[in-house]
Amino acid sequence: MELENSVALVTGGASGLGEATVRRLHAGGAKVLIVDLNPERGEALAAELGERARFASANVADPAAVAAAVEAAAAWGPLRVAVSCAGIGPAAKVVGRDGSPHDLDLYRKVIEVNLIGTFNVLRLAAAAMAKNEPADGERGVVINTASVAAYDGQIGQVAYSSSKGAVVGMTLPAARDLSQLGIRVMTIAPGTFDTPLLSGIPENVREALAAGIPFPRRLGRPAEYAELVHSIVANPYLNGEVIRLDGALRMAPR
Repeated sequence: MELENSVALVTGGASGLGEATVRRLHAGGAKVLIVDLNPERGEALAAELGERARFASANVADPAAVAAAVEAAAAWGPLRVAVSCAGIGPAAKVVGRDGSPHDLDLYRKVIEVNLIGTFNVLRLAAAAMAKNEPADGERGVVINTASVAAYDGQIGQVAYSSSKGAVVGMTLPAARDLSQLGIRVMTIAPGTFDTPLLSGIPENVREALAAGIPFPRRLGRPAEYAELVHSIVANPYLNGEVIRLDGALRMAPR
């Protein structure tokens, strides 16, 4: 699919993997709607990129807010790309050191943002894409973000792994649901990436994380995630699949 004259919507687009994706799709010729909860960063990024970038504030789990963002994107031109990068990952064990059970509200919040938020974007973006005129038989592509934790969840990641495992699980049926409309669905499962989530950890911890990655023996770069997004957009035969982007990493229990 060509990005020229198309609109892309990226959630979590003001930082980390989302920001890198915004920059890559914009460089490829797309108009990009940056969707994020941080208006300061989102508006600054849109201003930096210029007239083919706009910002919309939205919580991905809020149906009305995402519907408004999708409507704004579709009014700007044919919405052909939607990428979900928004997510949270608080750590907690099923039973804590003090014997207390995992907080159920925390578990619900992770599921609401990572899973329900991802599906919310998927369903609303796909409905908008269904109205597009086909381009080479294709109306659009939705790209979700899971995690290697969907497969190799570590101690303390039960909520996060649950949410990301469900994103993996909905990829194929969603692609099958949307196949007659000419809309593809793909998921990327990143490994350990150098994003703002890791910016505050000590250097020795960062080095230890990198040492566990077979090759390249370093943290992933957000631009590498963004490049895979671009490759998925460009290749119409990629559909209904989850791609691990992790340097052959398999996570240890802790």
